[in-house]
Amino acid sequence: MSFGSNGSQGASDLTVVAPEPLLELRDVRAGYGAIEVLHGVDLAVPAGGVLAVLGPNGAGKTTMLRLVAGLHPIASGDLYLGGRRANGVDPVSLARAGLCTIPEGRGVFPNLTVKENLQMVTYRGLSRREVEERAFSYFPRLSERRTQMAGTMSGGEQQMLAVARAIASDPSVLLLDELSMGLAPLIVDQLYEAVRSISADGVTILVVEQFAAAVLDVADRAAVMVNGRVVLTGTPKEVEADLSSVYLGGEAAVRLDPSENPLADPNPIQR
Repeated sequence: MSFGSNGSQGASDLTVVAPEPLLELRDVRAGYGAIEVLHGVDLAVPAGGVLAVLGPNGAGKTTMLRLVAGLHPIASGDLYLGGRRANGVDPVSLARAGLCTIPEGRGVFPNLTVKENLQMVTYRGLSRREVEERAFSYFPRLSERRTQMAGTMSGGEQQMLAVARAIASDPSVLLLDELSMGLAPLIVDQLYEAVRSISADGVTILVVEQFAAAVLDVADRAAVMVNGRVVLTGTPKEVEADLSSVYLGGEAAVRLDPSENPLADPNPIQR
């Protein structure tokens, strides 16, 4: 993974041999104007691993994901990709280096067919056949919809197309924001089975979810964010055991120092 010259480092030293972890946030703070919404976030995603970041609405999860994608500035702290500091690297350079984001919602072109949506990925130098073979290997259903307008497909099929298009670009790091939103449980299961396969193929994945059941089965590690702070990290089983207490402000949250209790933070605009 390497970054373009618009980042905070010189172009001459940006070729990276990726160590563990591939993606890391160290004491990251960020906000909107004078309002700080991320309060010293530490996260690490090992190469080829899946880190699930859980938390209620207003926890700061999407802000954190936008920051990693280069779409929101870091106030303080550091973002590392492949062992290289990536503060200030622009989104285009990050994308060219192999970081791909699937934002919340259906990120497809509704007036284009499935094939035409996938054709957008060929800008990375891949042939149309390579792109389609890779996409359809994860989602065979899309092969049956090749000539269908994306906007006429179900919400679940559109989300499959968004993931397929992303993974067809052969990313190193995949960022997923609320993949399950608005979808039936059966479709969500199919999407996360694809995420499991994508990870098994060596892609590093950071996934943000509000609903733990959707993602914990495929995650290697999990973290919980509340009011802009990471309040719990561990294996999926460890996190699941304390999840309800953290969400509701019970025992797991009270174990924190009262001055650092995220549930007491009055900030109302985190997103």
